[in-house]
Amino acid sequence: MKFWEQVEASSMRCADIEVTKRMIRRILLGKRTGDTCGGVFEVVATGVPSGLGSYSQWDRRLSGRVGQALLSIPSAKGVEIGGGFGLAQLPGSRVHDVIRYDEARGWYHLSNNAGGIEGGISNGEPIVARVAVKPIPTLAHPLPSADLATHENIEATRYERSDVCVVPAAGIVGEAMLAIVLADAWLEKFGGDSLDETRRNYQAYLATLVR
Repeated sequence: MKFWEQVEASSMRCADIEVTKRMIRRILLGKRTGDTCGGVFEVVATGVPSGLGSYSQWDRRLSGRVGQALLSIPSAKGVEIGGGFGLAQLPGSRVHDVIRYDEARGWYHLSNNAGGIEGGISNGEPIVARVAVKPIPTLAHPLPSADLATHENIEATRYERSDVCVVPAAGIVGEAMLAIVLADAWLEKFGGDSLDETRRNYQAYLATLVR
């Protein structure tokens, strides 16, 4: 079974069967204990051409736009692109993606620590982003709170309902948000008055790239 077929077949949208089982066990444990759990989802966009975004305008940098869109998802509390926070612990010699060229592939990188975005611009590699999703606050065993009207401290709030984990659903939203950002950047660079014109602009752009 191919990678994405495994993802679609998994109730957790995880290609690894054993990891899927571990995720389910963790969620069931949270359900039994009246608690909730968060996690991290990853979204990947392939086939993205180099040149989307901007290196000179802060509000058009592709990394910033991707980060804003993914952080807009409810419960999202952190975003990393490519190697993300882990890169801060490594020397530059182990972080920077070496570029290569051959007749068959054209330009390519030996690694993708940058997650497909360098200097605010897509570099032709897959765009990879991960999002940290916090546990949802509606608990089967409510926490103490306070009444906003009376200022009274409350030892336990009323229980309404509670899911346990929203990470798989948030991952689907993440795919949509990344697609929206990339489509916007695509139209910004290649857009025209029709799909045919946009396609011609894109093909003309590809023809200008050094091969």
